[in-house]
Amino acid sequence: MNQPSEIPCYPAIVAAIEVISGKWSYSVISQLCQGAQRFNQLQRSLTGISIKSLTDTLRHLEQRGIVSRKVFPTVPVTVEYSLTESGVAYSEILVRMRDWGVTWGGLSLD
Repeated sequence: MNQPSEIPCYPAIVAAIEVISGKWSYSVISQLCQGAQRFNQLQRSLTGISIKSLTDTLRHLEQRGIVSRKVFPTVPVTVEYSLTESGVAYSEILVRMRDWGVTWGGLSLD
């Protein structure tokens, strides 16, 4: 078995890890797994996140193709965020990571 220092760092793995590199990325993806949400809904659901942090996180995830932003021409303008097809696929990776944590990390789902 390879020692951790011997495992090559492939660009694809780095790109996948960068998606959740931000403090709030995982939490935002988890919230959007429940369905599309408006900005204020997300902020209320994510206790402790600032407007700036949420804005930055949503931009980060949108640039990586994980989150879609849809603007509705209302007064005031309504913006809704949802997971893209890529985001849904990524959330499946997060479920596998959770499963690994439960099996090998000594954590429970409680």
